[in-house]
Amino acid sequence: MHSLPILKPDSPAAEYLRFALLKHPQVEAAYDDWRAAVEAITPARSLADPQLVAQPNITSGNTLAIMPGLMFDFMTRGKRAAMGREAAAASDVAYREYAAAVMRTAAGARKAWIELAYVDEALRLREDSLRTIDQSLALASAEYSTGSGPATLEAQALLLNRSGEQRVDLAALYDRRAAARVRFKSALGLGPGDPDPPWPSFPLQATPLPPEGELWGAAERVNPELASMRAMVDMAVAGVEVARASRTPDFSAGAMVDSMARPLPLRPSAAVTLPVWRDKIAAIIAGAEAKRDAAVARLGAEQVNLAAEIAQMLYMVREADRMIEYFDGVALPNLERSAASSGAAYQSGLGGAAMIPETQLMVLGMRLERIELLRQRETSVTDLLLMLAAVAPPGSPLLAGTASPPPQPSDLPP
Repeated sequence: MHSLPILKPDSPAAEYLRFALLKHPQVEAAYDDWRAAVEAITPARSLADPQLVAQPNITSGNTLAIMPGLMFDFMTRGKRAAMGREAAAASDVAYREYAAAVMRTAAGARKAWIELAYVDEALRLREDSLRTIDQSLALASAEYSTGSGPATLEAQALLLNRSGEQRVDLAALYDRRAAARVRFKSALGLGPGDPDPPWPSFPLQATPLPPEGELWGAAERVNPELASMRAMVDMAVAGVEVARASRTPDFSAGAMVDSMARPLPLRPSAAVTLPVWRDKIAAIIAGAEAKRDAAVARLGAEQVNLAAEIAQMLYMVREADRMIEYFDGVALPNLERSAASSGAAYQSGLGGAAMIPETQLMVLGMRLERIELLRQRETSVTDLLLMLAAVAPPGSPLLAGTASPPPQPSDLPP
């Protein structure tokens, strides 16, 4: 049993993800399903329980005698082995579902803190914009009152309108932050009645990706959905073996004794099933083969869809990278120089206070666009990492053996 990490405001993202994996009920449910599937292997390949039977025997003298006995049902070894393989394949499917649930939970937590980090940064930029406008409005009012500058009533009205617009945007962002915090708390596996966690303070940054060639190869090997589909194909193949074993008969054997006779006579009995309904057997086998073919087709469809999804995510990441590079290398430096020039013109008396917020607001607006692009990029990166089974932090206790199923419990028969 792993203890929950103690979260702090300066805890790294990996600690929050580990907390979500250990706390979220979705992961716990998937783990319990897998554990139940593992425990089902032993009953599937074991002999049926013996039966204690009792048969009344009324003699010609109206004497009632009870004839107790013991019966055993026997299945051919091949049939039991096939049923065991089917149960083992079902446990592999459950394990793959558990591993996928771990990844989906980690991806949900990561997207939640991406949204929270974005809203916090957007609030900071909006508050900076509002302060800039309010300062410019105070300067313009002073200029107009004293007649010491070119400020006009129209300029003040424009600044008042922009101030009101910024306040509306700020109110919307505060509501968005409240919703983002609820979502983040839920992604950690905490309910509405649980205390709020420390809200993360790490900034939103671009996550590097592996080279594109490596990404495609890794997705084909370790994608959780593909792994689950492959396990389902194996289970369907094992189901065909079980269906074909229905052509072989099953046996029952036992013995009873007459409690009233002396010496006690032993009366053996035996029974055998007669699989003579060929159309029924053929239908069972055909149905199992159809399930196998459907599982193979679903695997192929998932492979096709995976390629399309990776291509779309890569396009979105590259598009965001190009725009962010343009903002950082060209647009923002030019606007910042223009903002500095407007401030210098005001200080030298060559410009009014209304000129200052124009370029400064353009700078802040472009920074808002940049952080929005970064949010979209990181959301796409999270989807890519989910496809690579790499969204959870390395060394997470619940992820041991995700690439391949762990060995079955040691008490299972060979």
